[in-house]
Amino acid sequence: MNPGRFIAFEGGEGMGKSTQARLLVEHLERTGEKAVLTREPGGTPGAEAIRNLLLHPPGEGWAARAEALLFAAARSDHVERLIRPAIARGEWVISDRFIDSSRAYQGIAGGLGDEMILALHDHGSGGLRPDLTIVLVASDAEVSERLQLRDGGTADAIGGRDDAYHAQVNAAFRKFAGEETGRFALVEGDGAIDDVHRKVLAAVQPLLESRQ
Repeated sequence: MNPGRFIAFEGGEGMGKSTQARLLVEHLERTGEKAVLTREPGGTPGAEAIRNLLLHPPGEGWAARAEALLFAAARSDHVERLIRPAIARGEWVISDRFIDSSRAYQGIAGGLGDEMILALHDHGSGGLRPDLTIVLVASDAEVSERLQLRDGGTADAIGGRDDAYHAQVNAAFRKFAGEETGRFALVEGDGAIDDVHRKVLAAVQPLLESRQ
């Protein structure tokens, strides 16, 4: 049996991650592969419950460390109950966000530092990394238009943070991609959805060929 593969889509708000993750799963299934579409935070009943707490927090919301711990707890359950079992069955796991979102949002923009986030991941999820992390980037104008269509002027507790916070998030993703070129692929997300999908498939092609 061919080993499973794990791909994560990363990037800031409005980059098209969910759409491109879904399109990749549909492509894989058309080629005869078994693929699982999932997301973070979420993917399992426990992680989805934590997702609701994170995106719609009670009271004044979560302090930075508490937020990071909740993300790590959700990811731990996700990895143990969904991701590792699917990989063991030889399936593809395609996730809308994974550890690099915590690194960018809580570690860099949130000021907790990369070391702390990675330590939580090592303890909670055994340090699992995707085989490929696709970082989608797009122009500010296109992202603004997408967010307006998606959110209609409303946003959750994390998406609604100020522009400076999100600028740090976007810069962090670019930094990660530049530092670890073997795991990351930077994909321009401007333009038609099908055009971006073709760029994603080009980035995934080496993994596809490795299973033949």
